[in-house]
Amino acid sequence: MSTASDFTWVEGSEPHRQRTREIIKKHPEVKKLIGKNPMTFLWIVVCVGMQIAIAYYLKDASWAWIVGTAWLVGAFPTHTLFVCIHESAHNLIFKKNWMNVAAGIIANFPSLAPTAISFKNYHLKHHAFQGVHELDADLPDYWEAKLINNYFIGKVLWLMLYPFFQGFRTIRCIELAVFDRGVIMNIIAQLAFDFAIVYFWGWPALAYLGLSFLFSVGLHPLGARWIQEHYLVLDKNQETYSYYGTLNGVNMNVGYHNEHHDMPSVPWNNLPKLKSAAPEFYDNLKYHTSFVKLLFTFIFSQEIGLYSRIARKERAGVPLNDRSTPDIDMG
Repeated sequence: MSTASDFTWVEGSEPHRQRTREIIKKHPEVKKLIGKNPMTFLWIVVCVGMQIAIAYYLKDASWAWIVGTAWLVGAFPTHTLFVCIHESAHNLIFKKNWMNVAAGIIANFPSLAPTAISFKNYHLKHHAFQGVHELDADLPDYWEAKLINNYFIGKVLWLMLYPFFQGFRTIRCIELAVFDRGVIMNIIAQLAFDFAIVYFWGWPALAYLGLSFLFSVGLHPLGARWIQEHYLVLDKNQETYSYYGTLNGVNMNVGYHNEHHDMPSVPWNNLPKLKSAAPEFYDNLKYHTSFVKLLFTFIFSQEIGLYSRIARKERAGVPLNDRSTPDIDMG
């Protein structure tokens, strides 16, 4: 049984900065993969429309139908929208910043909670300060890791309530700005959408959207994504993992996580091309192929808990007021 009572602390910068420089030096052609993908907005329109349509048809349905449809169907487009929010956070959809903000706010609608722009603010710090506990909200809180430990029931509850745990983590990141114009716009637009759903179609329609969101990031195979990205499941020394499975096809290559961290300016559609262009940098890394297997491994293994993460104290010389991802010389 695991007896870990703390994270795995390491010295030095996270691995992506150096690997990025080496990839660009050896394969300068990968810089052509950097750019914007406006077609991502089409995914947003389709997935938002799909969720609104299903919510309408379930407005008079039983709770069994609402819960079942949310788990079996709704979780997938909602998770895809989360990937679109992620793309907008990196300004990978449009050239103009305000258009990416607007895309993120629209993609946020079916998730009910106004989190798209706040996610952007914290997520960019995750890239710049990966593993630095007071700046990286992707790392669990100490109380969170101790509470859940490596117990089966604890990990089940943690997955079911993952959005709430994620929200609590931001409290510790007191050095980061959490309230700006984009956040205010996100809140106003989201509250208007939520009110409209309840006013015209009632609480069952809203419940379907809310449950779809909870399942898309929680107790569902898709929820294994949070374990896949940085938890030490396959190798206690490898900090970031990719997933090369079938769900990448419906979730916009969400599994190419090493590739994304190495070159966060590459849009989702070009991440497989980055891996193919520099196979010697990725083929030696361990990766996941099944979210279902990973989900059950995480829940039932007593060797894996919330402390199964790498952490560091060094900030790698990145200024706190720099909201961009780590600077890389693109020539």
